[in-house]
Order: sequence, then structure tokens, then C-alpha cells
Amino acid sequence: MSPTRVCSVGDVSDGGAARFVVEGRPVAVVRLGDDWYAIGDTCTHQKISLAEGEVHADRREIECWKHGSCFSLETGQPSSLPATRPEPIFTVSVQGDDVLVDIAARERT
Repeated sequence: MSPTRVCSVGDVSDGGAARFVVEGRPVAVVRLGDDWYAIGDTCTHQKISLAEGEVHADRREIECWKHGSCFSLETGQPSSLPATRPEPIFTVSVQGDDVLVDIAARERT
């Protein structure tokens, strides 16, 4: 499969996250300046959307709003309980104004 266009650059605010469904999989796309991340959007502790949580730019993490588990945007690993399993991380690219996510090019789990 090839990368899927999920949005325009202006659709995700700097320091923010947005939820998209890519090839049937919920993905949180996070923007930190010129850096873009794509992480599985369903908290591994409970089925809560991570895109609704807070992004911690200084730590490159996203926090589940329900119970406070934080996940690395770079590795998908949880850094706090109650989550103990990692989120999948996907490749993101920006081409012009288009933000693309490649589900097949999973970076790390």
C-alpha cells in the first residue's frame, strides 16, 4: 500500500493532535512545529482516543485523557501507568500541503 493523505498541513495545529482512520485503523496525527508523528489512536489500557488527550511537546509524548498514561511519539512506548503495552508508530510525510501516513511502513511497536 502507498501512503494515504489524511489532511492538509493547516488542519492540525502546532502542538495539537487529530484523529484519522487510515485503512480502517484509527491513527492520531501530531504536529510539533515542522515535526509530524503518527501513533495508534486507541490507548492500550482502555479504548480511549489519544488524539483527545494532551500533547507534551517538551517530552514528545501524548497523554490519554482518561487515566493519564503517556506514550512516546517517537517509539510508542508508554512512560507511565496504567498502560503497559506500546502503541504502533507509523511513518508520516508532508508533500506540499498534504500530510500522508503510511500504515504499511510501521516504524516501531
